[in-house]
Amino acid sequence: MNTRQKLEIIQKMSGLTQTKLAERFGVSFAAFNSWWTGRSTPRPRMLASIDEFFLELTGQKVIPEDYLTAKKQSLSKKSSELKKIIAEILANTDIRDQFILKLTYHSNSIEGSTLTEPDTAAILFDNIALPDKSLIEQLEAKNHQTALNYLFEHLSKGRKIDENLILKLHGILMNGIRPDAGVYRYHGVRIVGVDLPTANYMSIPKLMSEVVSIISGKTKDVVALSAEVHAKFEQIHPFSDGNGRVGRLLMNAMLLKANMPPAIIQQERKQLYYSYLYKAQTKDDRSQLEDYICDAIMDGFKILERKDIR
Repeated sequence: MNTRQKLEIIQKMSGLTQTKLAERFGVSFAAFNSWWTGRSTPRPRMLASIDEFFLELTGQKVIPEDYLTAKKQSLSKKSSELKKIIAEILANTDIRDQFILKLTYHSNSIEGSTLTEPDTAAILFDNIALPDKSLIEQLEAKNHQTALNYLFEHLSKGRKIDENLILKLHGILMNGIRPDAGVYRYHGVRIVGVDLPTANYMSIPKLMSEVVSIISGKTKDVVALSAEVHAKFEQIHPFSDGNGRVGRLLMNAMLLKANMPPAIIQQERKQLYYSYLYKAQTKDDRSQLEDYICDAIMDGFKILERKDIR
């Protein structure tokens, strides 16, 4: 397989544009495009980076334990330098708004929303109705904002992450959109695009009780625990719709509870996210999902530091 073929697979699986891939490899667009067209060949060090990313995307690479441990230790150190992240978010309107914007835009976009980030900002903060966008998409954005504000306030008061919270978040997200907002599904569903069985609807209350028990357990590795819970939650698929958004809110609730910032799961990297989530659910290997979540948490730290994220 030549370099062009590997790059084509990388682009397809990552969902990244050539411009974003050039940034990913730390080269100019012109240099990347010359590899793509075959006008030049990457140097050995860059070939190694391409091979590494290719193996990671295709599931052939296992994240080394010491590498993942080092990432988690770095996040823990940054967390220990901040007294209480949820209080920091609530005390600074600009930081709070950035989290609300990024989390709302990316989470809804992953689920198919056509709203751009500027569209989302106009709806959330200026209360502008966009005539060329669907009312449902605009309501989804406002509902997600409301759900995040509710979650921030809930956690700031030291309240538990339990089934009542999960149902409440779904009720807020689906308010005015679905008649079954805030209740578990009572029929079978399939996850589109993957061969992954979801839970029988009659088992959902029991399974969700087990998920909450896992969340309540003590851990020194919140990244591993949040990855485990996220994979289980999404496979259970407890709601008729909104499972991805609720699942990511639940994961971020766990992170905030452990004094980590919310993880920014970016829509530009959703194919990676889906790939690693599926591997965690089918291969019992969460290393790549944990590594991905570490990077997403680091983007959360950038927002706390008032830095741009890509």
